[in-house]
Amino acid sequence: HMLEVCPTIATAEKPILDVQPLGIGGKADPARIIFNTQTGPAIVASLIDLGDRYRLLVNTIETVKTPHELPKLPVANALWKAHPDLRTASEAWIIAGGAHHTVFSHALTLDDMRQFAELQDIELTVIDNETRLPSFKDALRWNEVYYGSKR
Repeated sequence: HMLEVCPTIATAEKPILDVQPLGIGGKADPARIIFNTQTGPAIVASLIDLGDRYRLLVNTIETVKTPHELPKLPVANALWKAHPDLRTASEAWIIAGGAHHTVFSHALTLDDMRQFAELQDIELTVIDNETRLPSFKDALRWNEVYYGSKR
């Protein structure tokens, strides 16, 4: 959880490589890349192993500039607004089994993820500006029946 993040998502400002105390684990202090991410539309995704199938969970987001410097956070950082809103996106993410570890991308779109899911024949579950929890829960139930019938 040292936030090993690829600097290709950084702003035009050059990332900094810095060694700072870790303070846990009794290991040597790690070198970390420190930078802010670009702003704009992006996605976060999680691939979930449901035992009998995989679910690709994707949340569309808008990355925004951090409101102030974060000198006590010596890592790459991104701040985003989840679609449709934090409360709905968080609840939907948990209901769908979204993982703690995710993929963040400015380069990939929801259409890219949809195509990947179709090519791999895996379930795609989307949280976006159109998400409403009652219909989201219904879609999860329908997916369970659909993918269950394919076994």
